[in-house]
Amino acid sequence: MNIFEYATKNKLRFPFKGIIATEDLYDLNLESLDSIFKALNSQLKQVKEESLLNTKTKEDKELDVKIEIVKYIVNVKLEERDMKIKAKEQKEKKQKILEILSHKQNEALQSKSIDELKEMLKELDN
Repeated sequence: MNIFEYATKNKLRFPFKGIIATEDLYDLNLESLDSIFKALNSQLKQVKEESLLNTKTKEDKELDVKIEIVKYIVNVKLEERDMKIKAKEQKEKKQKILEILSHKQNEALQSKSIDELKEMLKELDN
């Protein structure tokens, strides 16, 4: 079963300023998600320390799924952030190239002779 399907079917809630639903995790920033992860990870360590048996309870499975969901969302947000940075860099580079191209076109136009410029004007008027 998919972790998100499990989360919705079992109505998983996460500890953050009270309790929040799975879909609310997407609204949080990376630092808040990290604090939730730390809280869940702390719970996981306590559960593992208290049990002498390796049998997993429903609570153990829920805790594992919660941790996986938070990890997944953090990775998605990191990828989105990286894509935004890359898109911004590409936009800036494109703008710089367009500025240089415009400058070079102006230079080429300025290097034309008076007769060539008059001829170009005459062609534009037609």
